[in-house]
Amino acid sequence: MQIQINTDRNIEAHEALSAQVRGVVQSALSRISDHITRVEVHLSDENSQKSGQNDKRCLLEARLEGRQPIAVTHQAATLEQAVDGAADKLSRMIDSTLGRLREQRSSRTDPPPPGPELTEE
Repeated sequence: MQIQINTDRNIEAHEALSAQVRGVVQSALSRISDHITRVEVHLSDENSQKSGQNDKRCLLEARLEGRQPIAVTHQAATLEQAVDGAADKLSRMIDSTLGRLREQRSSRTDPPPPGPELTEE
């Protein structure tokens, strides 16, 4: 699973921040990482230099194998809280999506698609 981190002009991107964000995202998605090809992280400070409640925003976009991207966003007072909240939301959303796919596959009543037939000689 590839993790790409983007910040707006109001957030200083440094290695410590990137390492922390990668750790949170990898930890939150570790159980389902086999189904994810890439996660894009977008961090922003909505109020720039002014302080404000819930002005830090984290948008996570996950690309699942053979599916449309899934995106979630979370706003909080700090970047750490925003990343934690968004990672939790994304994990739950992917779990739900994969669960629905499994349920659809198990409840299908149509015959399997034709494939090579195995014959004994």
